[in-house]
Amino acid sequence: MYYITGWVGLGVVLAGSFSMIMRIWDGVTDPFIGFVVDKTNGKFGKNRPFMVIGNIILAVTSFCMFWFIPKVPAGAGRVALFIFLNLLYYIGYTFQCIVTKSAQSCVTNDPKQRPLFAVFDAIFNMILFTGGQIVISSYLAPKYGGFTNDIGLFHELWTIVAIASAVFTCISVISIWPKDNSKYFGTGKPQMITFKDYFDVIKHNKAIQMLVLSASTDKLGSAARTSTVTIIMYAIVVGNYALSGGFQMYTTIGNVIFILLGIGVIATRFGQRRAMILSSWIALVGNVLMALLWIFGDPKTLNLPGYEGFVGFSFFTVALFVLTVVTGGFQQVASNIVIPMTADCADYETYRSGRYVPGLMGTLFSFIDKMVSSLAPFIASVLLASIGFREQMPDVNTPYSPQLKAVGIFLMYGLVIIGLIFNVIAMKYYPLTAEMMEEVREKIAAIKEEYNKGEA
Repeated sequence: MYYITGWVGLGVVLAGSFSMIMRIWDGVTDPFIGFVVDKTNGKFGKNRPFMVIGNIILAVTSFCMFWFIPKVPAGAGRVALFIFLNLLYYIGYTFQCIVTKSAQSCVTNDPKQRPLFAVFDAIFNMILFTGGQIVISSYLAPKYGGFTNDIGLFHELWTIVAIASAVFTCISVISIWPKDNSKYFGTGKPQMITFKDYFDVIKHNKAIQMLVLSASTDKLGSAARTSTVTIIMYAIVVGNYALSGGFQMYTTIGNVIFILLGIGVIATRFGQRRAMILSSWIALVGNVLMALLWIFGDPKTLNLPGYEGFVGFSFFTVALFVLTVVTGGFQQVASNIVIPMTADCADYETYRSGRYVPGLMGTLFSFIDKMVSSLAPFIASVLLASIGFREQMPDVNTPYSPQLKAVGIFLMYGLVIIGLIFNVIAMKYYPLTAEMMEEVREKIAAIKEEYNKGEA
């Protein structure tokens, strides 16, 4: 949003609309790429080609967007080129996004192992994004004087992200190599998949229907928590933007404990559905309490050791810290456990119809998820425009106003609360209990054993 308004040249509402349209385009490409993934089974496996090609597309197109676009004369030509690069960028993103879901089913179907992916995924993402926030708020923003004064901020940020992404993709390819072959794909039987099969799955697989409803509304809330919202809450309402990185760093350590409790204990012992329900309820209550704390508490008293003006812990600091640690941990459980649950849905489809279509599961999940979450930047831009921010986004130097605080609280907590309510409702009708998944695994194992005997 800052780059589009500050360097591409779009207004705030148009920038929000642009982000929404690009996410819709991203969703539209999903069914076609998911179909190709399900049809792929070559020398380099089903998943690895898409991981590598996707990363190359992401790196090249994003490089062009951040390094070449500002050199193009301002006007329609610059905007048109930026749109074209975005269209290509999201194809690469779809490659990697679908594989993230589809590859789960071939890695393992052990009920004790599969939820552990969500543990590692949640902890990894928390460390990655907390570290990113610290780098941006404590290093890049001060170095370049904010987000719109010096294009060097985006150049340096791109370099960091592109190198890290390439390294992580290489690690992923090496890690999945032993399992990315046909004997780990469903029952092991060769199969012909058509688009007609897709419609049958969408119509009859209730598990994926409910999971998509849960995850997409949950994603809407998390997608609304952009860097703009962080700036509103910390730079403008609290008055110290650097605290955003420090606060995330401190709370992340505590979050890990509750992630391990929510997934490592509850999900592995009682099933992923029960972990989702319990985590959603705890996160729902916690987000309501945090919203009330920001409304009735005194955010100006938020401070931490090592930051200017610290003289001791205020009630607001302690209360927000405790609530963020507990709520954030269980909210990470609810957000991250949907990926291994997608693998459960793929196994359930194999159990139900004999079809192994992990690409479809990743496609359907991503498509609806992107359609709903695409609304987040648009909602944010409309709310900001309604209080006067039509041409420029709020920045670290924007003065405080009650209207900005209200918008910030709604985007930080309001949409998340709505998403968690949908989580609870959807999980009520989600059929894959721990007992049901055991039946699914037994049937798939029996079909695979029978097929292998016939091949022998």
